[in-house]
Amino acid sequence: MKKLFYCRVCRGIFALTLAAVLWFSLVARLFDQPEENYLSGDRIAPLGRAIAARHIRFWTDPELRRLELEKMRSRNAEWDFMARCFFVWSLANMGLREPAMKTEVLPVIDAIIDETIRLEKEHGIHFFLMPYGKYSEFKMQPPRSIFIDGEIGLMLGLRRLLEEKPEYKDLHRERIEVMLDRMQKGAVLCAESYPDECWLFCNSIGLAAIKVGDYLDGTDHSEFFARWLASARANLLDKETGILVSAYDLSGKNISDGPEGSTIWLVTHCLQLIDPEFAKEQYWLARKHLKADFLGFGYAYEWPGGKGHDDVDSGPILPLINLSAGSTGLAFLGAASFDDKEYLKLLYRSLEMGAFPVRAPEGIRYCASNAVGDAVLLYSITQGPAWRRIMGGGTEK
Repeated sequence: MKKLFYCRVCRGIFALTLAAVLWFSLVARLFDQPEENYLSGDRIAPLGRAIAARHIRFWTDPELRRLELEKMRSRNAEWDFMARCFFVWSLANMGLREPAMKTEVLPVIDAIIDETIRLEKEHGIHFFLMPYGKYSEFKMQPPRSIFIDGEIGLMLGLRRLLEEKPEYKDLHRERIEVMLDRMQKGAVLCAESYPDECWLFCNSIGLAAIKVGDYLDGTDHSEFFARWLASARANLLDKETGILVSAYDLSGKNISDGPEGSTIWLVTHCLQLIDPEFAKEQYWLARKHLKADFLGFGYAYEWPGGKGHDDVDSGPILPLINLSAGSTGLAFLGAASFDDKEYLKLLYRSLEMGAFPVRAPEGIRYCASNAVGDAVLLYSITQGPAWRRIMGGGTEK
């Protein structure tokens, strides 16, 4: 009797599991979005327009901006900074997609750039860094962070790409020279983001900002880029996966963090400007080791195979399925950069189901996100025109 009882229990569990799998597979399709909602060729996709509308309102309403930025800064000052940068990069690409939007987006871009540079000047680099940046000294003096220089440099460069502004040209060139000087002093041609911490995320954005400057001003740093790539291949590839590592000291000998999703998806996007084939190779390696899906809902691990701990970059990691909020958010950018429509479809299902979108006349927001998360998503939708123009060659006149 016992044996018969256990057999029935096992059959019941199996039947329930199978039913759940089939049910979720069908439910997943209920959260499909039309591809043209987030991919629309030369036009701005409807979802991108809706996200941007809310953020333009956010950046033009001082009280809304104050409340949101205070909320983010209470948790991580970097989020305040990154929300500004990703949003400016998005607006620049929107203006390149639809030139009629320039009159709307340029004042917002300039207001964000001017305020960001003012805050940096008044409060120093630590205003946008996490507190531990003050606990020790930068190896290179005077203290600077390529996290700050790279992202501001790319804001200035993409603004100039949309429409030249002489005072921004000077500021952009200054950032480029500072980054080049400090990166070339590093043993692996990388500069510090924090004291004796080099982050590939930040250095790759620095490379992109330099490349944009080459396109705009007719300079040529191809020899530096070639040396940087050779150094990265020799020193910064994880031996097990072949993916670029994410954090290391100034000597390049001590790797503090191996490959991580919240870094590599963005790095592959930036490296498209420097070496498209290497960038593509890195993207597909990252996809192999970090892409995940559960019953038709796509997401990304922070660490290869889903192993590892959560941290400030990964965001919370959901147990059992090991979903990383940080890696999943940036996976949208990686997949969009390499036209990976299959992965994008799975990611957008998850966004629609798990991010709790709130649609209103003034735009769309995601309850499970914040300003930086929404800005990263917006950039993934709008990116493309700037990189295509620069990769097409020539000099902007």
